[in-house]
Amino acid sequence: MAITDWPADERPRERLLAKGAESLSDAELLAIFLRVGVRGKSAVELARDLLQRFGGLRGLLTAQREAFCAEHGLGNAKFAQLQAVVEMARRHLAESWKRGEALESPSRVAEYLRSSLRDRAREVFAVLFLDQRHRVLRFEEMFQGTIDSASVHIREVAKRALELNAAALIVAHNHPSGVAEPSVADLQLTRRLEEALRLFDLRLLDHFIIGDGEPLSLREAGGW
Repeated sequence: MAITDWPADERPRERLLAKGAESLSDAELLAIFLRVGVRGKSAVELARDLLQRFGGLRGLLTAQREAFCAEHGLGNAKFAQLQAVVEMARRHLAESWKRGEALESPSRVAEYLRSSLRDRAREVFAVLFLDQRHRVLRFEEMFQGTIDSASVHIREVAKRALELNAAALIVAHNHPSGVAEPSVADLQLTRRLEEALRLFDLRLLDHFIIGDGEPLSLREAGGW
């Protein structure tokens, strides 16, 4: 039975308009994005199959283009649309920081950093530059590759902070393996960075490591 033949209060689009997006399942949300199914399957049934095959929404959203487009009912157009949705969501989250709102809690910082860095295929070292009231001046991804004291140029971090007239920094990097355990190199880098920044009256507030679960705060973990 096509979704258009379902009772109105059971159709995903109508339920979203009546009760809000949070009332829908992952499959129903995906079905609205897909719009149509394939022969023998409604959009909801196709969505359920895709979620099962990719291991959930995250697996689908981060799937490589070749794997995504190989699925019946998908293709380059749908891949481009989905990536656009993901990027719009990421930019929407970033907007609250760009408005200069003060940081209220480590959890808000962790949420933003996780959305920005969690699903990267390579390690990325990023910096939140803050003013004296800990309002965000800029978020920048500064280095890529294996994160250690050799690949992260501390002088470049300090230089950028001075250019932005920052007073404090929060740094973060991701572990593509998904395990947010700090390495010896991570701890050494953090200590060296804090010592160098102190020479310029810049404070290093925290260093977050982003994995599959909750981001790890080295400050809270007593990492230095």
